[in-house]
Amino acid sequence: MESNKFNIIEKDYGICINNPNHFLAFSDFTVSDGIDIVENVNILKAKDEFEATAKRAEAFNQSQGSYIAQATDSLNYFVNSYGDLTIFTFVSNDLVIEDFTDSLQVVNSPKGFVDARINISHVIYLDKVLSPKDLLRILKTVVNIKAKVLSDMDLPVHVQNILNTDDFLAVLANVDVSGDGLDINNAEFDDVDVDEFKVNLEEAVEITLEDAFEKIGLTFGILDFLVAEGILIGDLVEAGLELLDDDTPDLKDRLESQIMKSLADINVSTILMAAIRLQQDLCGICMRELDGLNALYSDEVFGMAVSNQIAGTKGVLNFNRYIGAKPGIIYGLPPILDDAFAGLIAGCVSKIYDM
Repeated sequence: MESNKFNIIEKDYGICINNPNHFLAFSDFTVSDGIDIVENVNILKAKDEFEATAKRAEAFNQSQGSYIAQATDSLNYFVNSYGDLTIFTFVSNDLVIEDFTDSLQVVNSPKGFVDARINISHVIYLDKVLSPKDLLRILKTVVNIKAKVLSDMDLPVHVQNILNTDDFLAVLANVDVSGDGLDINNAEFDDVDVDEFKVNLEEAVEITLEDAFEKIGLTFGILDFLVAEGILIGDLVEAGLELLDDDTPDLKDRLESQIMKSLADINVSTILMAAIRLQQDLCGICMRELDGLNALYSDEVFGMAVSNQIAGTKGVLNFNRYIGAKPGIIYGLPPILDDAFAGLIAGCVSKIYDM
């Protein structure tokens, strides 16, 4: 791949973004001084060690030119271009979507969620001659944009915890090649309205983050958000059986099957997600009228809505019984969630007795 300003060289162990006229680069790369004037920007499949990465970069047939280098465990990347702006997005992902039932899926990892990682990294190139000060402002802007966009995605907390724990970032611009172009102290810089450019940059970075999740096919469903809240299907089944005299294996299997069927109902999962989001929002804001949630009664609407959706009036009546007793995991859930999931259990228990 070529452009007027840079070349991309791909090998099985790395990618080099090469500019014979040099880049001005700000980066947090494995091999970097922070701000550099370089000919080559190397993304290398190597251990995250300075010596190993530097050695592999020199073996990349770029030893004649100055370089910066970043170690990574994945060379998957895509490129988005917006006029003078080019964004390279590198994605490393350990998560997969697995079938849980015929109609429900869950995100998992063969590495487990302690060791699994998702890293979405960027190399951003602006086809302008920028001063180090302006390039640093752009780098700070990108950092802030990424943090805000990923926060606004409201990913399940156990996924959020492994996201971008080892991502990397470099911002690149041209250098003045007239005269002694490598002397940035005496260089001529393009007149760029950085504040205006930041608006386009924000939109571009947001698109690349959305594209990254789309390209790796990573989406999230109700089971992922239950896992994030520490709510397991087995715990819901045990809570449902706790108020029943009959605890035969057949009843346990029927209740588990009904819970799965109910969670696959878009109306049930939507109400539960609304309860989860409200719980998070109320715990995350300082609202004057909220002096603790223990005196809150309006949250029972969630439980009644869920139980009614599953089993009608019988489910609503049974909800009062379950929220009063708070069996099993229901007792340990915070306000709002205890009502919502008591409603789920009550509705499912009522439903299987109608079968």
